[in-house]
Amino acid sequence: MILCIGEAVIDMFHKNIRGKTIDCPDEVFYPLPGGCCYNTSIAIARLGVQAAFFGRLSTNFFGDIQLRRLKENNVRTDLLLRCDQNPILAFIKTEEGRQPQYAFYDEGTVDRLLSADELPPSPALPSDTTCIVFGSISMAMEPIATTIENFIIKKAGDGMVIAFDPNIRPFMIKDRDAYMKRFKKWADVCTIAKISSEDFEYIFPGTNPEEALRKMLDSGTKLAIVTLGPDGAIAMLKRDDGSIIKASAGGVRIPKVADTVGAGDTFMGAFLARLETGGKMSHNAVVSLDKNDLHDALAFANRAAAVVCTRNGAEPPTPEEITAFLP
Repeated sequence: MILCIGEAVIDMFHKNIRGKTIDCPDEVFYPLPGGCCYNTSIAIARLGVQAAFFGRLSTNFFGDIQLRRLKENNVRTDLLLRCDQNPILAFIKTEEGRQPQYAFYDEGTVDRLLSADELPPSPALPSDTTCIVFGSISMAMEPIATTIENFIIKKAGDGMVIAFDPNIRPFMIKDRDAYMKRFKKWADVCTIAKISSEDFEYIFPGTNPEEALRKMLDSGTKLAIVTLGPDGAIAMLKRDDGSIIKASAGGVRIPKVADTVGAGDTFMGAFLARLETGGKMSHNAVVSLDKNDLHDALAFANRAAAVVCTRNGAEPPTPEEITAFLP
């Protein structure tokens, strides 16, 4: 089972309804549940792999929407908490040919207040947990960032596979130097890191993807992946003997992109699900992956992310939809 820990936000999607209604603004925002690790848990579950989400959900109607979506997608919810505060609101505006624009309202919200005494004790984690996924804006807010940091460091020490998706939103980071100091600590303990080309521009400005991947490996990460949008993805793996192997998979042509919201989350979920179903979700198995294993998982994840880009919002595909997808 793969455990995803972090924020669950309410994505407020922009929609232009000019001329479609009477006595209504031309542009509106409508709510949908989202969040990086939240979306990743759903992507994993839709691919037939057991997933669980751990975080804080509001007791209000937004929290009910978030909880219902998890349950409808067979994501385990027995570890999450319901609390009184409001959820993060993430306003998202999409335009053709541009990356989504975000505005977050997160002060005093239910997600960011996760504390150490709310973590599930190790004996309470399901015994079949093979991987813990963390990252995104959770690691730019307190106290949740420190809570997750201490948790993943401990679980990495216990031999758990740790998967990291920075999914950086620069406007959420008040002190880049302080963030980067902690980033190196997270990279040191994670087994797998999936980082977008936009993330690398922030983390390692001025470096090309392969240089950035090597920097991640030098930081301690075992398997580093960079996603390049329509150009596919590249992975570098550092084995325990110090040798490095590289693999890549080309992008998938999409006739018309609806938007890219949730594509990175889906890529991460699909990549991890592919390893899990292949019986390769352990430290020894990950560092023993060969070039064909990496190419297969990258190609599968690229295809899953491509399906999402044909849809509005974060709507990960099922295995049948990936198989049937004909760009």
